[in-house]
Amino acid sequence: MPLAAPLRPFLDWTVATDPNHWEPVDVALIGIPYSEHYSGEPRPNDQAAGPEAIRALSGQLTYGAEFFDFNFDATLDAVLPKGGRDGGNLISEDGDFGKGFAEAVRVMEHQFATARFSVMLGGDHGVTIPALHGLKALDRPVHLVQIDAHIDWRDEVRGAKLGYSSPIRRASELPWIKGITQIGIRGSGSARAQEVADARAWGAKLVTADTVHADLSAVLSGLQGQGPFYLTIDLDGLDPSVAPGVAGPAPGGLRVEQVRPILAALAREGLVGMDVVELAPSVDSANGITAITAGRLVLDALAYSRGVGL
Repeated sequence: MPLAAPLRPFLDWTVATDPNHWEPVDVALIGIPYSEHYSGEPRPNDQAAGPEAIRALSGQLTYGAEFFDFNFDATLDAVLPKGGRDGGNLISEDGDFGKGFAEAVRVMEHQFATARFSVMLGGDHGVTIPALHGLKALDRPVHLVQIDAHIDWRDEVRGAKLGYSSPIRRASELPWIKGITQIGIRGSGSARAQEVADARAWGAKLVTADTVHADLSAVLSGLQGQGPFYLTIDLDGLDPSVAPGVAGPAPGGLRVEQVRPILAALAREGLVGMDVVELAPSVDSANGITAITAGRLVLDALAYSRGVGL
């Protein structure tokens, strides 16, 4: 699985697509467009275009170091690192993600080992699985936080075990995942009663969207003392009024002003990295608001991880 240069780097960072020459940096990002394919579904799926869509609109987030960012009451030179690395997109040459899974894990391990804060752009939610495996490079337990409408605990779907319905099930099997908190859960999806029972039996904390709306402070309190964290954001965890460009929209989701305090809470105890997945560019608004929102959440998490705004 080679890394291909992006059409435009995220936030115009330096492009470096050879992991063998990666030097330590403050922040690094790669895109993983593909996960294991479910038979009977399009290949590639719409979400495969997500990394490039987010990058393409990231220029709207930063016009120059001297510009003021009201999210942090500071100029962008204080908010952003002096430089970041965009490693490009991990491409499956023969379309068989399963055959390239080990290589995807190797690349993610190398990114975690060479970046203080690591970002991955998807792709559907199956691409989170190699990122979770890559966390082994940190050599310490990590608490996984998921923002999503769905719990993603399926063991397999039509024989595929590394697809978008299974990332949290696969996380539960990794010895370095010490806890799981799932935020924004609502409606119905691929989960059946058995998956819910399995999640609860493992000890995963399921936090519904209604719980967030009723008492966000209690949700934040529940994260105290649980770090360090890795965060995975499925954009359908946000309300469709905020993030319409997803394949599985579910009304009643989180708003950006609810997600940002969660980002800050995670950063206070150590946020080692994150991914943003499930953008479906073909159904996004004409102005690309879902892609812009995805990039903004990455920028905010990065700033918080550097202690800005805490």
